[in-house]
Amino acid sequence: MDIFTGPKLRDFKNSPPHLQFNKYVLTGYRPISTYRDCLQSLFYLHNEFGNIYTHGIPFICFLLVLPLSIPWAEIEWWIGVVHYLACLSPTICSVFYHLFMNHEGGAPIYDTLLCFDMFGVCLVNTLGALPIVHITLLCYPSSRLVATLAYLLLSGYGVHCAVSAQSNVHRLQSFAWQAIFRFFLFMLRLTGAGRGSPASLRLYLTMDTLALLGGLVNISRLPERFSPGRFDYWFNSHQIMHIMVVLSIVYLHWGTLEDLTWLKGYHCPGE
Repeated sequence: MDIFTGPKLRDFKNSPPHLQFNKYVLTGYRPISTYRDCLQSLFYLHNEFGNIYTHGIPFICFLLVLPLSIPWAEIEWWIGVVHYLACLSPTICSVFYHLFMNHEGGAPIYDTLLCFDMFGVCLVNTLGALPIVHITLLCYPSSRLVATLAYLLLSGYGVHCAVSAQSNVHRLQSFAWQAIFRFFLFMLRLTGAGRGSPASLRLYLTMDTLALLGGLVNISRLPERFSPGRFDYWFNSHQIMHIMVVLSIVYLHWGTLEDLTWLKGYHCPGE
């Protein structure tokens, strides 16, 4: 096998059952492969190529650029760490899933990788929201502690639901309670009961809207549903979701930076 041309690709009906999860993607499936062959698939075109790189390239950018924009010296260290990990986790976990999903270990390896991918999504939902909880309830230490513990418990439940879900619809539903909790925090800010930068609220709402729309596009299988085979390599629903997830992470980062800038000059009443 030449590293740049790759092996002969399979069609949908000749792929293993555990890889037949999108019946509208008809061609471009990699054969069952070793770890080395999976890595070599980084260098030739197949139907997971776009999925790998639409998260692989952003991962490298986030890894290198995000630490330079976080004001480490002006914030509590844990806020920077959890935010950084939140931004990295869904992209790197997704890359591993898509790169090695056709490994010769078969369905057990695939299921493990899928759980790993879902865990990355859970991490961005969990870690990404902790600074939001902290800053929204900044002046209410007891409520902040209760809210943080409650959100962590909801997140644990979400992880369990996501890794045990049997369909994309159920996986999307796994994150509903976390989204509702964040929306409650946003309403506290909107009504003035919560704290935080006025500019960050719009960014956070955009973040969650993009994530939701990406999930809906993925489960609806648009646009490939209307033209099976046409979007096997590019611009299928999963790639569109990847792009929307990356944009969602960018808005999370912008919103967090706005909050951290606001936090530097804010003191709770009575301090």
